[in-house]
Parts: sequence; C-alpha cells; structure tokens
Amino acid sequence: MDLDAYTEAHRSDWERLDELSRTPRLTGTQSDELITRYQGAAAQLSAIKTTAGSTAVGDRLSVLLSRVRLRFTGASGNALSQLPRFFLLQLPAALYRLRWLTLAVTAATVLIALAFGVWASHDPRVLANLGSESDLSSLAHDQFVSYYSENPAASFAGRVWTNNAWIAAQCIAFGITGVWVPYVVLQNAQNLGITGAVMFAYDKGDVFFLFIAPHGQLEMTCIFVAAAAGLRIFWSWIAPGRRTRLDSIAHEGRSLITVVVGLIIALFMSGIVEGFVTPWPLQEQINPTLGWTIKIGIGTLALAAFLTYMLVVGRRASREGETGDLDAFESGATTLTAA
Repeated sequence: MDLDAYTEAHRSDWERLDELSRTPRLTGTQSDELITRYQGAAAQLSAIKTTAGSTAVGDRLSVLLSRVRLRFTGASGNALSQLPRFFLLQLPAALYRLRWLTLAVTAATVLIALAFGVWASHDPRVLANLGSESDLSSLAHDQFVSYYSENPAASFAGRVWTNNAWIAAQCIAFGITGVWVPYVVLQNAQNLGITGAVMFAYDKGDVFFLFIAPHGQLEMTCIFVAAAAGLRIFWSWIAPGRRTRLDSIAHEGRSLITVVVGLIIALFMSGIVEGFVTPWPLQEQINPTLGWTIKIGIGTLALAAFLTYMLVVGRRASREGETGDLDAFESGATTLTAA
C-alpha cells in the first residue's frame, strides 16, 4: 500500500468525519452521515493496520474514531442534564407502549378476583377450608384494619414499597418464562377475591373497599403495568419479527428497564399513601363520609396523575418518535437527535 496516496485519497472523508464529530447538535441527515462515515473510516483504519502496521496516520485516525464512538456510547458530561429527557420522553413513552397489555391484565385480574369472590361467597365449604370461624371473624373484624396501623407509618410505608417493588421487578425479570406473570396475576387476583369474600361474609364489605381504595388504585395499576412489561418481554421471544430472538429480547429489555425505574417511583408514592393516608383516622376526626371521601380522593388523584403521565405525556412522547429504549446509542448519544 502507498500510505501517502491512500491518505490523500481519503483525507476529505476523514476531515468531514472530524467536522461532524465536533458539531454540538446534528440533524437526522447529519447523524446518518456520521454513522456511515464512521463505518467507512473504521474499515480504512483496518486496511492501514493490516498492510502498514502501526503508523502516525493510523494513530490519528484511531483517535478520531474513538472521539466519534463517544458520540454513540459516551455518557453526557452532566448526568443531570439527561433527567428532563428521561422523565419527559423516555419513561412516559415506555409506559405508553404498554397501555393495551396493561388494560388486558387489569381486566383479567378483575374477572379472576370476581370469580373467586363469588365462588367463595356461595360455597360455605370454601370459607371453611380457609380457617376456623374464630380465625375468619378475627380477620374481618380486627386483623384486616389493624394491618394498616399496627406498625409506625414510615416503616410500614417502606416495607410496603419494597415488597411491591420486588413483585414488580420479578414480573419484568421473569416475564420471559411465560408462566411467572400469569402466576402472579392469578395469585393476586385470588387473594383479592377470597379476602373480599371473607369480609362480605361478615358484613364488612364496605370496610374492605374503604381500606383498599386509597392506596390500591395506584398500587394495583403499577403491578398491572409490571405484569404487562413481563408479558411483552415474553412475546418478544415468541414473535421476534425480523430480529433474532436474542436481539428482540435485548431490545425490549432495554426499553423496559425504563419502566422499572418509573414503577419504583410510582410504588413509592402508593406506599406513602398506604402508610400515611389509608390508616389516617380522618373519618373519626371529621365524619365518616367526608373523611373517607378525602382519603379515597387522594388515592384517586394519585392514580389520575399516573395515568395522565402514562397516556397523555406518553402519547406525545411516542408521537415524537421516542421508544423508551435505553440502549447505549440512544442513552449516550442524545446530541445526535435532531434539534
């Protein structure tokens, strides 16, 4: 190889690559050009090293390619500057992608819980198998309510948060198995239906709904979203499309890491409601109707805020082309996006 001639032939390409690598913000066309020129320069560097070994030209080209590669994989100089994009685009877009699966999981949970509740309510043998008369009576008249106030509010909220976050993480992490998410949905729905049946059997149905409603709206929605995320990972393995199965799973996994972060935050809020609002004796301080209205209203507002973020903000982010994918290229090369 005539290294001087080879260098002269590709000098303009390398200069253009250098110019693009130093441009603070690139248009979509410029981003595509940067990638194309990077790939070409990488092949040219390989040719230089193969035929000429270590040279000053090759070293300079290697440094240039390293700088370009940082545009793809390097983190921003200020991690805090990435937070607005994460919370305004990536997270809501990732949640928005799960909207229909979340609705399906919600409907399935409600139907299964109702089925178990009706079955237990109409068959005394089912309730008898759950425990003795005294045990069930204690649950309905004392344990169900005292569960929310027997521990200090802060420690109870923390315990509830970590437990629910763990369940959500399991749904996503083990969703690929195809059986874990249905198992969690079935178990939660069964517990909900059976507990409701016991409460109604002892004329405490109103207490059941009153104590579930403040925190349960947001808490159960978060679990439904986590279950939907797990099912999406499973489906990416079953139907990978044009990707290989490993690529499809990796792509969905990167997107759903975003969901995990969002659910941890949302479940923290539901834990605060469950620890401080649900057991709050407001109905005793004011009057039962107004007190419960305020407590359930707080839970409803929390759910409304989450759904607005998921559906309204998420729809807008999705329309802007955001997918919620946290792969190295998109998370590290935010400056490659069009202005």
